[in-house]
Amino acid sequence: MGLRVNSVFNVSTKRIASAMACVGVLLIGSLSTTEAHARARHRHHRNHIGHQIYAPPPASLVVDGNSGRTLFSNNENQLRHPASLTKVMTLYLLFEQLKNGKVHMNDDIDISSHAASMSPSKLGLSPGSSISVEDAIKAIVTKSANDIAVAVAEHLGGTEQHFAVMMTAKARALGMKRTHYANASGLPNEHQITTARDLITLARAIHDRFPNYYTYFSLREFHYAGMAMRNHNHLLGQVDGMDGIKTGFTSASGFNLLTSVKRGNRRIYAVVIGGRTAGSRDHTMVELVRKNIDRAATTRTAALIDEDHPAQDDGAEDVVADNDDVAQTPEITSPEPVKPEPIKAAPPHVAAAPAVMPKSTFADDRTASIPSRPQMAQTTAVSSEKRTDRITAGVMTNPSTPTTTPNGAMRWVSGPQSASVAHTQAQPSKTAHETTQSARPAFAKGTMIQVGVSDEISKAQALLSRAKAKGSHKLAQAKPFTEKVQKGIETLYRARFAMASEQDAEAACRALKRSGVSCFSTRN
Repeated sequence: MGLRVNSVFNVSTKRIASAMACVGVLLIGSLSTTEAHARARHRHHRNHIGHQIYAPPPASLVVDGNSGRTLFSNNENQLRHPASLTKVMTLYLLFEQLKNGKVHMNDDIDISSHAASMSPSKLGLSPGSSISVEDAIKAIVTKSANDIAVAVAEHLGGTEQHFAVMMTAKARALGMKRTHYANASGLPNEHQITTARDLITLARAIHDRFPNYYTYFSLREFHYAGMAMRNHNHLLGQVDGMDGIKTGFTSASGFNLLTSVKRGNRRIYAVVIGGRTAGSRDHTMVELVRKNIDRAATTRTAALIDEDHPAQDDGAEDVVADNDDVAQTPEITSPEPVKPEPIKAAPPHVAAAPAVMPKSTFADDRTASIPSRPQMAQTTAVSSEKRTDRITAGVMTNPSTPTTTPNGAMRWVSGPQSASVAHTQAQPSKTAHETTQSARPAFAKGTMIQVGVSDEISKAQALLSRAKAKGSHKLAQAKPFTEKVQKGIETLYRARFAMASEQDAEAACRALKRSGVSCFSTRN
């Protein structure tokens, strides 16, 4: 009897234990599921505030500096966000003014409230303070200071928005046909786009044209106001012969690096856009250099790249549509002698760029038609290039962009903003067939050069007068005329010269550019 009781008790105990074990498994499973959901919610929340992972595949390119030959390419013509690689173009325009003697190294650059408001990385100067041009260069190269990049933009262009138009125009002149700039720093903006191919063109151009100023890109450390700031490019000093150029990062761009390496008589330019981490980006760059540097030529055969000798067309489509051959009702007038208006920039202390781009006088009035961008993660993350894989949330810049962008060298003169501008720019952009323009007079049926377009006929005539004076004998036989262009409800006036031949047009345009007048040639 005692044995039976014990047996029953043991069986019951085993059943209870088994049941409790099952309950425990269920509880643990329930807790694991709850924890998994919590983690998923955390990840969703983290993504929601701008911590998205970079979406498009990386792009990279290696080009031989001596021959111009492509040594390696991967997605090199795909649109990507440049992040702080933007600052290379900001410095290009600054170097240009230094070389021309219009800016000097000891000049002071004022810090506006708009510049001071930029998100990190920044130097952190207060509004009303100033920094020398040379220190500004060093701060941009090493610290990648967004506030200083914007201050430079305002110093050279009046406002950052105007300067972005100048940057895009310079890109076109250099042959960077798929690049569009919306700001001077590279802070997140969906309209700020480029390609690996265009960035290599910029790297070659800034080295070819400004070899003396280019040496700043190899600066490893910058001391300012008692602080020591190390260059974000940690491969400097680690990769033999690397002498620049710039790193970049935003959530939508991934980790970027644009470099140049010289060993002996060989030089290569390389870029990586969209690394998953700073470490993986650097590793990729090291491998690209290792595998390609010995394949580079030892003698220079490639032409220098500058505005007069842009990069050769690689067959990819331009991001700007040309509506030049769409018929419309003619309205041609002959120019009257008008004293050209001086080009006035807004004072550098302008607090912020306006939400709507004021009308300007461009050398080219082609309407921007940016193709569909790759699927990029939307972001509010600030630019940060520290060697870390953490992504910091911040404030996104205003993504507004002008409806008209230049496609070539550019000279602008701000005109009065009409009451209808904001309404016009709020409307969907017109397609090429929805935009009309005038027919041309009989004498303008061949080759022409365009020196500008304005919202006022007097300004267009002033551009013609200025170009005529600068072009001297190259425009002696050219016939100037203005051409009315109707784009939606907006009326513009092109300033053009009818040329005898294509050779005459190209020669005249080169002469004008050397004199500081922007232009491009076109055929009917």
